Amino acid sequence: MTARPTSIPNGNAEDEGGQAQMAVNGTRPTKEATGQQVMGPDSPLPKVADLDSRSYASQEALVQDINESLRSAGGCVIRHLLSRETVNEIEREVRPYLDAAQPWKGDFWPPETRKVMGLMGKSEQFALNVVGNPVWQKVGEHFLTSVLADYWVGDEKQESVSAPQLNNTVIFSIGPGAKAQVLHRDDLIHHTYHPAAAAATHTLGRDNGIGFFVAGKKSTRQNGATRFVPGSHLWDYSLPPPKDENRAFYAELEPGDGFMVLSGCYHAASANHTSDQERLLYSTFTTRGYLRQEENQYLANDVDRIRRLPVWLQRFAGYSLSRPFLGWVDMGDPMRVINPEVQSQGDLF
Repeated sequence: MTARPTSIPNGNAEDEGGQAQMAVNGTRPTKEATGQQVMGPDSPLPKVADLDSRSYASQEALVQDINESLRSAGGCVIRHLLSRETVNEIEREVRPYLDAAQPWKGDFWPPETRKVMGLMGKSEQFALNVVGNPVWQKVGEHFLTSVLADYWVGDEKQESVSAPQLNNTVIFSIGPGAKAQVLHRDDLIHHTYHPAAAAATHTLGRDNGIGFFVAGKKSTRQNGATRFVPGSHLWDYSLPPPKDENRAFYAELEPGDGFMVLSGCYHAASANHTSDQERLLYSTFTTRGYLRQEENQYLANDVDRIRRLPVWLQRFAGYSLSRPFLGWVDMGDPMRVINPEVQSQGDLF
């Protein structure tokens, strides 16, 4: 188990010296105000690690390097994370849903986009190998585990650990001619706001989500690879995305490669300039256990399909308690509703 950070309220991310960096009158802190150079659009671009998972002797060592790239750059590419056979099996399970999907009506995604959601109940292979990927799970535990320490219930001093949970599941099929999506942060759904952080400073507790993208087919800059702005997770959140997209990093992937990105980074799908290539991307996000899930897992999925998954994955999907006692059903663990035979927490209070 990775070290568990203490949760820090939004807008009060602390620097390594323990001093909270607060925005002054809603403006970005200056070097003079903080005593350190702060991160922003003009800062040097941090290096995004490109890691070959096959070269690591242990999963722990791979996770450590991923975590370091996420802290400094906000993103990381991991090669050969899933096998070609696995990504092909996922496509086989979801292709009927993609074929039936309707064009997006709106401006956020181009009409050439087809999406499938509710994948915990539609594709067992997606649930087990993308959402349940052990490397992805350990990265989420590191960044998004929350600890409420030293609180009192009567005369008893207690501590509660809230584990991360699933935030959403989406498969994207981006067809030829699709225009580029606008740069955005995904943690806006949780009303996240941070002032600028000191250069190269990242504090556990700052983040509310992490995205994980796996290429179902080859993803290139030409056919619409996900692009993101390295280091933008440490900018003042009041700053808009850069107009100079030469600062963007394009996550070009072979089938089975993965890309992880903190939800606080500016990112977007790019334009598909090809005439005959589909960009097929398997996507999931995780968030803190006490925050509302972006995708309502209880209505998006058939509970009978959820029951077929391993119990730990059912819990991760949200059929569990966020300690100490958030998310109960009849003052009890929701797991006993869908799996009465599973031992669950007793008296919540």
